[in-house]
Amino acid sequence: MAIREFVPQVLPGSTRSLAGGVPSAPPGTIFALAADGGFAVPPRKFTIHFGRGKDDVHVPIGVNDPHVSRLHGMLVCDGRDWWIRNRGKLPIQLPGEVMLLSGHELPIEPGYTPLLIGPSKRRAHLLEIHLVDSPSTDADSGQHSRTKAPDVYELSLVERLVLTALAQRYLRQERYPQPVSWNQVADDLNRLPDGRQWTSKIAAHIVGAVRERLAEGPDPIPGIRREDGVGDPVGNTLNHNLIQALLRSTTLMPSDLHLLGEDPDVAGQRGD
Repeated sequence: MAIREFVPQVLPGSTRSLAGGVPSAPPGTIFALAADGGFAVPPRKFTIHFGRGKDDVHVPIGVNDPHVSRLHGMLVCDGRDWWIRNRGKLPIQLPGEVMLLSGHELPIEPGYTPLLIGPSKRRAHLLEIHLVDSPSTDADSGQHSRTKAPDVYELSLVERLVLTALAQRYLRQERYPQPVSWNQVADDLNRLPDGRQWTSKIAAHIVGAVRERLAEGPDPIPGIRREDGVGDPVGNTLNHNLIQALLRSTTLMPSDLHLLGEDPDVAGQRGD
């Protein structure tokens, strides 16, 4: 099908899922679908908006959930390639435990991609995306209210500083991030002009105390203590699980990189 024969269009209300395939469309056409509607656009300079504001977006999602932003994100095409950009407060969960954090963007791969939006303590909302890569394809209430901030875990300034250093690869939206070493945490913190002296043991002790505290209490985080049955390498896995929970709850955000003297906007540009 020629691109000129396929125009941007609202998906029929009978469209239940994109997992089983999409209608015939030119290569590079993107389909997006959520519970309250969907939209499709061929490859051209175009921006698809999605979020809670049903009257102001192409794809409404989480219409009655105040945790979802009115404009939570965009699917942007430069004329050839499609990107997903997170404009909301909550991260967008991609397959393989990849999270697209607020203010970041990632390229969209051809084929079917399910995305989840929602706080870690509540039901998430599904946003389905299908990007056509060949001529043959595989088979109101609450929307104007103020976006509710997600529930976050309390951290002291020192704890936030150390955890930001530990989670810096995640906050920069690097691919396949892992916690940095304790020696690097100490080195990065010792470069700050506050005059405090850091060691790897001090940094590890502070994060260990955070893990112990957040593994208990009214809303415990699983998988961050040794007795949780986590396999080797234990320390790295425990810290990874902790960082993931702090990112999902927006307790840690890319803006925290300013504590290390970085510009979050520069650090977060197309973090691939």
